[in-house]
Amino acid sequence: MYQVKAQQNISKTLPLTTITFPEILLPQRAAAQLRGYFGQVFREHSPLLHNHYEDGRTRYAYPLVQYKVVQGMPMLLGLMDGAKLLAELFFQMKSLNIAGREYPVMERDIAFKNTPVGWQEELTDYRFSTLWMPLNQQNYAEYQQKGPEERRAMLGRILRGNLLSFFKGIDLFLPPDHRILVTMRPQEEKRTGFKDNLMTAISGEFTSNVQLPDWIGLGKSVARGYGVIEHLK
Repeated sequence: MYQVKAQQNISKTLPLTTITFPEILLPQRAAAQLRGYFGQVFREHSPLLHNHYEDGRTRYAYPLVQYKVVQGMPMLLGLMDGAKLLAELFFQMKSLNIAGREYPVMERDIAFKNTPVGWQEELTDYRFSTLWMPLNQQNYAEYQQKGPEERRAMLGRILRGNLLSFFKGIDLFLPPDHRILVTMRPQEEKRTGFKDNLMTAISGEFTSNVQLPDWIGLGKSVARGYGVIEHLK
């Protein structure tokens, strides 16, 4: 009789810094302008702030500094080296300039923690707090030709790829026998402007056997505030 070897959780401790500006109210689309503002003001400090090197090359990797507007509140999220960088710049954040309007920073909050991230045996429920952009020009046509169940399965495969990309971005690599399971529950499709194009974005929830911190982004354009997740309570 064969014995099945029990799989062990695979995780790492992830340094994470969150900076919020509770007295400032912005629309969600202002996340891209947050990125532009801080990326310019602190440009000389690190390419992590804007994902471009000094010679103009793009840093093609998971963004370790992300800019978000969650329920109207501006938020900066730093992971790993980005966590340390935001902590160093915290007291230099005196104001925000969004679309030509100056917002003096009267109050700003910072939180730092080391949080476990990785593969686990248990299933956990999450939701997208901001729109998730899973589709591009290549797979959008394929998506449109599918029925509801096929679309849901396709989105689950894409989300699984997003999770693997996130793990790769934080230097966490899973053994082949530790497969990520995803059940996607899309709720609504919306068309959203992105780099002068209209893209299909999706709201919804998902269940997976991964341990994730609140407020990280998954999918396309996470540095600009798309695909923000949180635990479903």
